[in-house]
Amino acid sequence: MAYSIATSPRISTLLEALTEARARTLRLVAPVTDHDLVLQHDELMSPIIWDLGHIAHFEELWLTRNLDGEIRFVEMPGMYNPFEYPRRTRSQLEYPDRQGCVAMMADIRERALASVAALDLGTGNPLTRDGLVVYLVLQHEYQHGETILQTLQLKQGERYRAPRGWEVPEPVTTIPAGAMVRFDGGEVTIGTDDVAQSYDNERPRHRLTVPAFRIDTAPVRNADYLEFMNDRGYTRRELWSDAGWAWQSEAHVDAPRHWQRTADGWTERYMDRTRPIDPRRPVCHVCFHEAEAFARWAGKRLPTEIEWEVAASWDGTIGRAMQFPWGDEPATPEHANIEQLAFDTAPVGAYPRNVSPLGCHGMIGDVWEWTSSDFAGHPGFRAFPYHEYSEAFFGSEYKVLRGGSWATRPGAIRNTFRNWDYPIRRQIFSGFRCAADV
Repeated sequence: MAYSIATSPRISTLLEALTEARARTLRLVAPVTDHDLVLQHDELMSPIIWDLGHIAHFEELWLTRNLDGEIRFVEMPGMYNPFEYPRRTRSQLEYPDRQGCVAMMADIRERALASVAALDLGTGNPLTRDGLVVYLVLQHEYQHGETILQTLQLKQGERYRAPRGWEVPEPVTTIPAGAMVRFDGGEVTIGTDDVAQSYDNERPRHRLTVPAFRIDTAPVRNADYLEFMNDRGYTRRELWSDAGWAWQSEAHVDAPRHWQRTADGWTERYMDRTRPIDPRRPVCHVCFHEAEAFARWAGKRLPTEIEWEVAASWDGTIGRAMQFPWGDEPATPEHANIEQLAFDTAPVGAYPRNVSPLGCHGMIGDVWEWTSSDFAGHPGFRAFPYHEYSEAFFGSEYKVLRGGSWATRPGAIRNTFRNWDYPIRRQIFSGFRCAADV
């Protein structure tokens, strides 16, 4: 679309980002058949066509209806409202076909781009200042791209043919199994004061004193996890919390999700590839309870999310937190295993730039890392622009995950980014690293 009004370089950047995000979404679903697009592949996930419609209607809500300074609508009407239609009901809805869905997305996008082109990023409107509402919509689409990939990993029938853009590199750094680094304790800053590109649950930045702790230099690898399994980790009651044992007693699992035992040993499936377990890669598709049991078996524990953020961000030599483990330079696939198109985890040590000041490797990308923390607001938290993004989920039901995965877009991850899920969930691209008291 050619706009008749002049756009600033900042507006042009936002328009380009929206266009690129949509191109990626459509690239991910292009190999999916029309039948598989409307099928609910797992009760935990929506039909992919629901995600596509939700992406578009969220964009319509925030980029065409809420831009005059007054937030009138925080819930989209109709079947794409996630609170009105929870996942278990979405297979029963009547969806447009692929052509109709893509046309609807394009129509909304055309109007949204026109609205963004006319934005004044420097006004007193807190929703548009510095592009906040555009970053909100961008990150929402990025995150649903990862959700779609979770669904495709669970896909029934013929396997999804992943449109790979590259292969992950081989490791260049050797990290001994079980190696840990130490934080000596002290006053640090947690969170951020950035309003434009961060979510409300990441704010505000605040100071606190963190006691000394140790944390794994790298995420737990498949080789480590196999030792836990071979030592009867799944059947030893003393390793599991009461909630964890109740889950295990009902679920009867004996390995991470997507692992299969064969005559020649364990294999792991990633999208359209199945391979023998690579001992060098971080374990993936484990729930919080599995991570907690492993940590207890190893004589350690899971880190709190504060400890995780300190280990990822705090540079004691200059006394401030970095946006990423490597510094403040924006994340790219050269820094870490993110950006989706490898469609796989990488061996630990494959990204030598992805090292924090404390010496932790791989804290961004590859796998989300479970922490022991319940999801709650930082001191001084204020919900904005809508209560339902974060605050509605605060409580002990959810555990916080940090760091992103291979399926995470660069614009939706940073040291302060907080994800959360139920402690029984294994469909997410989740792993962990351990910590210990000093």
